[in-house]
Amino acid sequence: MRIDLICVGKVSGDLQPACRHYKDLLQSYAKVRLQEVRETPLSQGHDRVRKEEGKLIVRHLEGRACKIALDAGGRQMSSPGLSRFLAKQKLHGKNHFQFILGGTVGLDGSVLESVDVRWSLSRLTFPHQLARCIVMEQLYRALRIEKGEPYHY
Repeated sequence: MRIDLICVGKVSGDLQPACRHYKDLLQSYAKVRLQEVRETPLSQGHDRVRKEEGKLIVRHLEGRACKIALDAGGRQMSSPGLSRFLAKQKLHGKNHFQFILGGTVGLDGSVLESVDVRWSLSRLTFPHQLARCIVMEQLYRALRIEKGEPYHY
Protein backbone atom coordinates (compact mmCIF):
# COMPACT_ATOMS: atom_id res chain seq x y z
CA MET A 1 0.00 0.00 0.00
CA ARG A 2 1.22 3.48 -0.83
CA ILE A 3 0.02 6.73 0.75
CA ASP A 4 0.93 10.15 -0.56
CA LEU A 5 0.16 13.20 1.53
CA ILE A 6 0.08 16.19 -0.79
CA CYS A 7 0.12 19.25 1.43
CA VAL A 8 0.42 23.00 1.06
CA GLY A 9 3.29 24.38 3.12
CA LYS A 10 5.50 22.90 5.76
CA VAL A 11 4.59 21.99 9.32
CA SER A 12 6.21 24.34 11.77
CA GLY A 13 6.85 24.55 15.48
CA ASP A 14 5.35 22.20 18.01
CA LEU A 15 3.46 20.10 15.45
CA GLN A 16 6.61 18.79 13.75
CA PRO A 17 7.33 16.04 16.30
CA ALA A 18 3.72 14.80 16.29
CA CYS A 19 3.54 14.69 12.48
CA ARG A 20 6.91 12.92 12.32
CA HIS A 21 5.73 10.44 14.98
CA TYR A 22 2.58 9.44 13.06
CA LYS A 23 4.41 9.32 9.74
CA ASP A 24 6.93 6.93 11.31
CA LEU A 25 4.13 4.76 12.73
CA LEU A 26 2.37 4.68 9.35
CA GLN A 27 5.54 3.41 7.67
CA SER A 28 4.89 -0.01 9.26
CA TYR A 29 1.67 -0.31 7.21
CA ALA A 30 2.36 1.57 4.01
CA LYS A 31 4.97 3.38 2.01
CA VAL A 32 4.32 6.99 2.98
CA ARG A 33 5.47 9.91 0.90
CA LEU A 34 5.03 13.53 1.93
CA GLN A 35 4.83 16.00 -0.94
CA GLU A 36 4.80 19.62 0.13
CA VAL A 37 3.97 22.42 -2.28
CA ARG A 38 4.83 26.02 -1.51
CA GLU A 39 2.30 28.34 0.03
CA THR A 40 1.22 31.39 -1.92
CA PRO A 41 1.20 34.65 0.10
CA LEU A 42 -2.29 35.56 1.31
CA SER A 43 -1.65 39.12 0.17
CA GLN A 44 -2.38 37.91 -3.38
CA GLY A 45 -6.04 37.30 -2.47
CA HIS A 46 -7.85 34.10 -1.61
CA ASP A 47 -8.91 33.20 -5.15
CA ARG A 48 -5.41 33.61 -6.54
CA VAL A 49 -3.92 31.68 -3.60
CA ARG A 50 -6.25 28.72 -4.23
CA LYS A 51 -5.55 28.83 -7.96
CA GLU A 52 -1.74 28.99 -7.62
CA GLU A 53 -1.59 26.31 -4.93
CA GLY A 54 -4.02 24.20 -6.95
CA LYS A 55 -1.71 24.27 -9.99
CA LEU A 56 1.12 22.95 -7.84
CA ILE A 57 -1.04 20.24 -6.26
CA VAL A 58 -2.42 18.97 -9.58
CA ARG A 59 1.13 18.25 -10.77
CA HIS A 60 1.41 15.57 -8.08
CA LEU A 61 -1.88 13.78 -8.79
CA GLU A 62 -1.55 10.36 -10.37
CA GLY A 63 -4.28 8.93 -12.55
CA ARG A 64 -4.68 5.48 -11.01
CA ALA A 65 -4.44 6.59 -7.38
CA CYS A 66 -7.51 6.95 -5.20
CA LYS A 67 -7.51 10.69 -4.59
CA ILE A 68 -9.05 12.01 -1.37
CA ALA A 69 -9.27 15.76 -0.75
CA LEU A 70 -9.75 17.26 2.67
CA ASP A 71 -12.74 19.54 2.28
CA ALA A 72 -15.04 21.14 4.84
CA GLY A 73 -18.04 20.19 2.71
CA GLY A 74 -16.91 16.60 2.26
CA ARG A 75 -18.10 13.31 3.65
CA GLN A 76 -17.53 12.74 7.35
CA MET A 77 -16.41 9.30 8.49
CA SER A 78 -15.82 7.71 11.84
CA SER A 79 -12.45 6.04 12.41
CA PRO A 80 -13.95 2.58 11.75
CA GLY A 81 -15.70 4.07 8.71
CA LEU A 82 -12.40 5.33 7.32
CA SER A 83 -10.92 1.89 7.92
CA ARG A 84 -13.80 0.25 6.02
CA PHE A 85 -13.48 2.79 3.19
CA LEU A 86 -9.77 2.09 2.73
CA ALA A 87 -10.31 -1.69 2.93
CA LYS A 88 -13.11 -1.51 0.33
CA GLN A 89 -10.92 0.50 -2.03
CA LYS A 90 -8.15 -2.08 -1.64
CA LEU A 91 -10.64 -4.86 -2.46
CA HIS A 92 -11.39 -2.98 -5.68
CA GLY A 93 -7.71 -2.98 -6.60
CA LYS A 94 -6.64 0.38 -5.23
CA ASN A 95 -3.32 0.25 -3.42
CA HIS A 96 -2.22 3.85 -3.93
CA PHE A 97 -3.96 6.63 -2.02
CA GLN A 98 -3.33 10.35 -2.32
CA PHE A 99 -4.62 12.59 0.45
CA ILE A 100 -4.71 16.24 -0.57
CA LEU A 101 -4.61 18.96 2.08
CA GLY A 102 -4.95 22.58 1.06
CA GLY A 103 -3.53 25.63 2.73
CA THR A 104 -5.08 28.38 4.81
CA VAL A 105 -7.84 29.19 2.29
CA GLY A 106 -8.61 25.62 1.20
CA LEU A 107 -8.45 23.89 -2.16
CA ASP A 108 -9.15 25.22 -5.63
CA GLY A 109 -12.17 23.91 -7.51
CA SER A 110 -9.87 22.36 -10.12
CA VAL A 111 -8.41 20.12 -7.41
CA LEU A 112 -11.78 19.25 -5.89
CA GLU A 113 -13.14 18.30 -9.32
CA SER A 114 -10.27 15.90 -9.94
CA VAL A 115 -10.59 13.79 -6.77
CA ASP A 116 -12.53 10.62 -6.07
CA VAL A 117 -13.67 11.54 -2.57
CA ARG A 118 -14.00 14.68 -0.50
CA TRP A 119 -13.39 14.00 3.17
CA SER A 120 -14.27 16.30 6.06
CA LEU A 121 -12.49 15.63 9.33
CA SER A 122 -15.19 17.39 11.32
CA ARG A 123 -17.68 20.21 11.26
CA LEU A 124 -15.06 22.06 13.28
CA THR A 125 -12.40 24.13 11.53
CA PHE A 126 -8.76 23.14 12.05
CA PRO A 127 -5.57 24.92 11.01
CA HIS A 128 -4.20 23.15 7.93
CA GLN A 129 -0.99 22.16 9.72
CA LEU A 130 -2.95 20.51 12.54
CA ALA A 131 -5.23 18.83 9.99
CA ARG A 132 -2.16 17.16 8.48
CA CYS A 133 -1.26 15.67 11.84
CA ILE A 134 -4.87 14.52 12.40
CA VAL A 135 -4.99 12.87 8.97
CA MET A 136 -1.82 10.89 9.65
CA GLU A 137 -3.09 9.81 13.07
CA GLN A 138 -6.45 8.75 11.60
CA LEU A 139 -4.77 6.80 8.81
CA TYR A 140 -2.64 4.99 11.36
CA ARG A 141 -5.73 4.28 13.46
CA ALA A 142 -7.70 3.08 10.41
CA LEU A 143 -4.99 0.67 9.32
CA ARG A 144 -4.69 -0.75 12.83
CA ILE A 145 -8.47 -1.21 12.98
CA GLU A 146 -8.38 -3.03 9.62
CA LYS A 147 -5.74 -5.44 10.92
CA GLY A 148 -7.63 -6.02 14.18
CA GLU A 149 -4.78 -4.58 16.21
CA PRO A 150 -5.40 -2.85 19.54
CA TYR A 151 -5.49 0.92 19.30
CA HIS A 152 -9.08 1.97 18.75
CA TYR A 153 -11.12 2.20 21.94
